[in-house]
Amino acid sequence: MSRLKGVAERDTRVGFRAERRDFGASVPQGLLKAARKSGQLNLSGRSLSEVPQCVWRINVDIPEEANQNLSFSATERWWEQTDLTKLIISNNKLKSLTDDLRLLPALTVLDIHDNQLTSLPSAIRELENLQKLNVSHNKLQILPEEITNLRNLKGLYLQHNELTCIPEGFEQLFNLEDLDISNNRLTTVPASFSSLSSLVRLNLSSNQLKSLPAEISGMKRLKHLDCNSNLLEAVPPEMANMESLELLYLRRNKLRFLPEFPSCRLLKELHVGENQIEILGPEHLKHLNSILVLDLRDNKLKSVPDEITLLQSLERLDLSNNDISSLPCSLGKLHLKFLAIEGNPLRTIRREIINKGTQEVLKYLRSKIKDDGPSQSDSLETAMTLPSESRVNVHAIITLKILDYSDKQTTLIPDEVFDAVKSNSITSVNFSKNQLCEIPKRIVELKEMVSDVNLGFNKLSFISLELCTLQKLTFLDLRNNFLNSLPEEMELLIRLQTINLSFNRFRILPEVLYHIPTLETILISNNQVGSVDPQKMKAMENLITLDLQNNDLLQIPPELGNCVNLRTLLLDGNPFRVPRAAILMKGTAAILEYLRDRIPT
Repeated sequence: MSRLKGVAERDTRVGFRAERRDFGASVPQGLLKAARKSGQLNLSGRSLSEVPQCVWRINVDIPEEANQNLSFSATERWWEQTDLTKLIISNNKLKSLTDDLRLLPALTVLDIHDNQLTSLPSAIRELENLQKLNVSHNKLQILPEEITNLRNLKGLYLQHNELTCIPEGFEQLFNLEDLDISNNRLTTVPASFSSLSSLVRLNLSSNQLKSLPAEISGMKRLKHLDCNSNLLEAVPPEMANMESLELLYLRRNKLRFLPEFPSCRLLKELHVGENQIEILGPEHLKHLNSILVLDLRDNKLKSVPDEITLLQSLERLDLSNNDISSLPCSLGKLHLKFLAIEGNPLRTIRREIINKGTQEVLKYLRSKIKDDGPSQSDSLETAMTLPSESRVNVHAIITLKILDYSDKQTTLIPDEVFDAVKSNSITSVNFSKNQLCEIPKRIVELKEMVSDVNLGFNKLSFISLELCTLQKLTFLDLRNNFLNSLPEEMELLIRLQTINLSFNRFRILPEVLYHIPTLETILISNNQVGSVDPQKMKAMENLITLDLQNNDLLQIPPELGNCVNLRTLLLDGNPFRVPRAAILMKGTAAILEYLRDRIPT
């Protein structure tokens, strides 16, 4: 009878009275019986205004079955049943919890998010085995000091409350690995936080912080620090010594200078968009050896240094909405998968090149590196502006490696277009803005060389197998056509990273896409997609961007929250009711967290 140990001291009537049933109707007896076997009880979304007494006393009182003199098999003897270790009472209408909480001393997980709690009972100190406590999306204004007694706590989730301060002694939670205090009213972070030496993830976003304590650098294991949406004007220079830091979010603050990170050799993502940064210098870049994502959008940058080439690992660079008038040609040497430069007063790159996307911009910049003198520069400009009556832009084939026959409103691509390639090696094909009803069969002749194909704004209703032979294809644009399916043979596109299927007639996400493991970006907005398979989506480990805007999704499967690799998930314009618009506005991380919290246990 180990499950009664420690509780009997507090309740002298243990085992000698029937289970109280004043609130029993709220919890089916079958659910309680199952909880005694599994040690887990989920009462989420039952409109409870208070926790039924039978829940608090589940390991104290004799079960209903025993009171009815029902026989128990060897495996069902109630006194040998499992102590409750996991209790979920989220998404209810609870305004308070009673001190009866102490009757569940074996709890390791307590999830009470999305209620109306204004405080926590002092008895919470007796849940010494607790490892995860989720009190997010409540109305807490203060935390009881007793919470610092939970020395085994590893995950503490306090986001979306009304907290203005952190209690004294918080640093005693030395086993804490994941702490989320985002969307509160904090104005300071205690210097004692540095004692949280096990902390791996810290979310301080959407508070009112004007500064961070220098002592924060003492968190030697911290990998993920989110300080988005605060009032920070600078970050302490000591942060440069946080050797374990991998993800740093500083969006929507008041930073005027980009921090330097000489010791942060593992830093993979740096997000400093929507600040007031004016200068990006070599000193800011030289130590970012491992950086994969650099977000500098919506600042006041006027230039990008040639030293940007130091970031050889960089995959995603966002420079949109700054004051940049020109880009260094050396930028073309980077192996970027995503480059955003919209909203800048660029004078050196024509709008039509920018509109063609990342790879076209990089190719253009690389081509400018090769320009040794005015004559070649002039010829390149000529190649970009040949008169419209010229049927084939041979110069673009030779110089930019592009086979461009776009915006001709033709129903067939003439043979002379393919003939013009001759022995030249091209990497891009642009047949967009025509009237093509099928893909030209001669495209198969380019299968050994082409990596980018643009067939957008045509009248394609099916994809021919010739396209599936382009095994070097990494980027495929099929937007604004009449497509409602894709052939299974597209599995052969073993290098495909980006596919744009927007403005077509798809009713489901094409099955073949789940079987292309290299896919990083799927754009399928403005279709009629009614469902996605979250299990198959989770298996797509490289998928970073999924655009499902303006489709017919009536519900979003909670399991989609397990797709933790997604950095951009766009769901606006669908008829589902949850997540609410307020959640969607908070961005991908908030959406995924919301969905994960609603996965049935």
